[in-house]
Amino acid sequence: MGVVFIFRLLNGPPCVAPLVCLHSKNELPQLPLSDPPPIDAGAVLDWYDLHARDLPWRVSPADRKRGIRPDPYRVWLSEVMLQQTTVAAVKAYFLRFTSLWPRVEDLAAAPLDSVLREWAGLGYYARARNLHACAQAVVRDHAGIFPPSSAALQALPGIGAYTSAAIAAICFDEPVAVLDGNLDRVLARYHALPVPVRDAKEELRAALQASVPRRAGDFAQAMMDLGATICAPRSASCLICPLQPDCIASRDGTPLLYPIKPEKAAKPVRRGHAFVMEDEGGDVYLQSRPPKGLLAGMTEVPTSEWGPELAAVAYPLAAEWRHRGQVVHVFTHFRLELDVWSARVAPDGLDGGWWSEPKSLAGEALPTLFRKVLAQAGFS
Repeated sequence: MGVVFIFRLLNGPPCVAPLVCLHSKNELPQLPLSDPPPIDAGAVLDWYDLHARDLPWRVSPADRKRGIRPDPYRVWLSEVMLQQTTVAAVKAYFLRFTSLWPRVEDLAAAPLDSVLREWAGLGYYARARNLHACAQAVVRDHAGIFPPSSAALQALPGIGAYTSAAIAAICFDEPVAVLDGNLDRVLARYHALPVPVRDAKEELRAALQASVPRRAGDFAQAMMDLGATICAPRSASCLICPLQPDCIASRDGTPLLYPIKPEKAAKPVRRGHAFVMEDEGGDVYLQSRPPKGLLAGMTEVPTSEWGPELAAVAYPLAAEWRHRGQVVHVFTHFRLELDVWSARVAPDGLDGGWWSEPKSLAGEALPTLFRKVLAQAGFS
């Protein structure tokens, strides 16, 4: 019997704080998943048949029963877009991408700059580069057909364990557990997990795997929908949830205690200068970032090096520079603070970039950071 059940029997409903304080950071309690309660897949699928979300990349359960199969290209594209992004934000991007590039062959043939430009605003630009490389690999190595197994899919650029499982389950009904952020929350509540999800990921995956039915694709999407609609981050509509009869947190009236939040390490801060230059006609000087590294291949205005301390400003050209304030942008692993400077300059002496009209800035492959910089300098 796991420690969380012992604590519940002795003390009533589970109290997360005592469990955490009884163990040091390196001595986590034994997880209560040695014999986890199975998920009632039939109840979940019955709920999904009635309440499945209508999404532009999804084949409805009714259409699936009529023999219509999901398009692996559309499923793959949506899954890559949805990483770290919401469904509401992705829909417009997905429709735009599939309008421009309706088949994987079309995306593979598109210039990378065009893909990056259309991706601007979704963030994590390495995903866009991998997306393009993956499309090319599918066309080059697989005759434009996505491999039907999660193992084979993982060999493609940018497809990891989650994305490969999602494609294989949704498109080919491979009986594989699909565990995303929404399911992390659902399962943490279902099992009343007494530790952060990251400390029990493989145990949760194994517990979910044991419940995957023949309709693996519909089951995966049903569980995603439960996490997106019923078992939400700040609310839990337990009375209408098909998992409710066996959910430990629901039974104890404590679903919002889970998942346990891990301790957050403070993000390091980097600082630097950004230089917005315009010519006499009001065009703005832009350039491409290096092909590798953070925001690789994206468009930027010139900047200084980014370091832990703000170095003395070294302007790229002699001009009457004006300090326009500061922008702050938070990346996954650090916080960036850029002092923004602007000046009107002669176009001589600037190599490797180009001049963009203000009305054309919206179409440039500018990441959010540099759109902030331009807005700070007066270019909205």
